[in-house]
Amino acid sequence: MSKDIKIDFLNSDEEERYQKHLTLKEIGYEGQLNLKNSSVLCIGAGGLGSSVLLYLAATGIGKIGIIDNDKVEKSNLQRQIIHETNTIGSLKIDSARERIKRFNPNCELLTFSERINSKNALEIIRKFDVICDCSDNFGTRYLINDSCLILNKPLVFGSVQGFEGQVSVFNLRKNSPNLRDLLPESPSKKAIPSCAEYGVVGVSTGLIGVFQVNEIIKIILKKGEILDGKILIVDLLNMNIKKLHLESDRINKQIKNLSQLDSFYKTDEYCEKNNKINRINANDFNSIYKAKPNKILLIDVRENEEFSNSAIKGSISIPLSHLNQESDLEFIQKESLRKEVFTICKSGKRSEKASEILSKYKIQSRSIEGGIEKVKKILCN
Repeated sequence: MSKDIKIDFLNSDEEERYQKHLTLKEIGYEGQLNLKNSSVLCIGAGGLGSSVLLYLAATGIGKIGIIDNDKVEKSNLQRQIIHETNTIGSLKIDSARERIKRFNPNCELLTFSERINSKNALEIIRKFDVICDCSDNFGTRYLINDSCLILNKPLVFGSVQGFEGQVSVFNLRKNSPNLRDLLPESPSKKAIPSCAEYGVVGVSTGLIGVFQVNEIIKIILKKGEILDGKILIVDLLNMNIKKLHLESDRINKQIKNLSQLDSFYKTDEYCEKNNKINRINANDFNSIYKAKPNKILLIDVRENEEFSNSAIKGSISIPLSHLNQESDLEFIQKESLRKEVFTICKSGKRSEKASEILSKYKIQSRSIEGGIEKVKKILCN
């Protein structure tokens, strides 16, 4: 499918590696060559992306693109299985690239250490045959969807929350539905809580990612019933699977350029954080902490086990997952009348989310950049 020079043979390693594919009548030697000559872009190397990338490599996709600008954190490892303990702190694209190289050296890898946006989306996406959306916010999802509409690229959609997940294929044909047929407008944050607030069971990202790769294989091979015009909904907690039909509306295809919707794409949680969350660097917090410790309410939003292992003197433990409980909120509201409120976690991400939640209850707080490790390092000097 790729516009690059077509390869018409499998090397000896590939013939042995893909033996079980070669014996399948639906794939065979010709089908495996089609997989080798195809290219897939995976947008996001997190929970969904981990499963997708490993199975794309195992399948024998010839060229795999990875775009992500995040670093590996310990809390990722519960579901982001392409990463390992020794890659914590590394860029996810670097961690993923090294794992795939060890796993299947026959794959060509293109990595992009940036966040996809309206300026680079078309340039990156046009390089690949099939696009796989493994992103984690709606602004990015709509950007990917609209880019695929403009470039006529098939888009494999996946989404996970808690024990539930959804898979669909958008824009496969001229009359195929797209994300805007499923969700004409971006859901509000109150309607769709983030993973930080709601959580996700690790196996759900693995399963949905595998379903996404299965759709990619069928698209490339032109075999089987593809989830075009359908959305598969999986409930792992109750083991229910259902498939719904999705209709296409011509109005939702009338997107000619990305610049006209740039502000719409920026309404995701990352941009909201940049606009609404007050932050303080570790040095400035240290000065306040030393000058008036009795005037500070320092809320540690890590899990209880993390707090018991290491904590700043005088801080209180309220895990992020408990932050919206009525008793905790009443306590914080009362204390915030007399004290300045700060939130802290390991690196600064969970504390940002905590400050965002508190702001919804009209509680002003500041998230400490760099987290507890940075603060303790400064306090010890």
